Amino acid sequence: MFAEFKKSKVHYTDTGKGRVLVFLHGFLGSHEVWSDFVKKLSKKFRVIVIDLPGHGETPSIGYYHSMELLAQSVKAVLDKVGLRRYIITGHSMGGYVALAFAELYPENVSGLCLFNSTSYADSEEKKKEREKVIRLVKKEHRHYVSEVITSLFAPENISKIPDEVEKVKRIAANISRQSIINSLEGMKERKSRDLILKFAEFPVLFIVGKKDDVINYETMYSQMALCKYPSVLMLENSGHMSFYESPKETIKALELFATRTYRNQY
Repeated sequence: MFAEFKKSKVHYTDTGKGRVLVFLHGFLGSHEVWSDFVKKLSKKFRVIVIDLPGHGETPSIGYYHSMELLAQSVKAVLDKVGLRRYIITGHSMGGYVALAFAELYPENVSGLCLFNSTSYADSEEKKKEREKVIRLVKKEHRHYVSEVITSLFAPENISKIPDEVEKVKRIAANISRQSIINSLEGMKERKSRDLILKFAEFPVLFIVGKKDDVINYETMYSQMALCKYPSVLMLENSGHMSFYESPKETIKALELFATRTYRNQY
């Protein structure tokens, strides 16, 4: 299914009935990474999964994908299907988009899950690293994609879930050079949104991998402390791809979080 947005179309899937869960993939991902979550959670909830611009079946929009632009594309989908309130789960870059969404449309957010993600902006060192990567991608993006995907998993997990690793590589390989650059530029220039956490009147679930080389788990404690209604799942043996590295635990945590949120138990 598709929703119109800025003379383009945003792809999404819509499965199940009931209260709504929205899932946003990360950088180099697509709706496909959430397939096990959809299968399980759609038994109790209505699950909307969106391909962000430049990923999956959604084309790029222009030459720069700010987190605000991506949040607006998400809103276009949710408006099309006539939804007013929902829990948004965002993995990595999807979490940055979810926070931008919460800033732009707080009245629509019932709950938020930062899944291997952070409210902080890139450090100056991280920005320089992204600039280096952008230069690399402009020259040869396919080798970069293969290498970066492997680095997202905790080393000891790669041999345990080879099919999942290959699936993520396949998804990433279909993303164009320009789409990769658009997203890298958008992430590099995004602003900190820790104040969104501080003033949020909705609950926030943090899913954190202790072996995540992208998001340092120690930086998450200060963010958790900001929230009025925080929940935390700390995964001892997960890297940055916790939905594949710890699927049972993360699905269970999200199901419990959604159930409690919609029963107003915070």
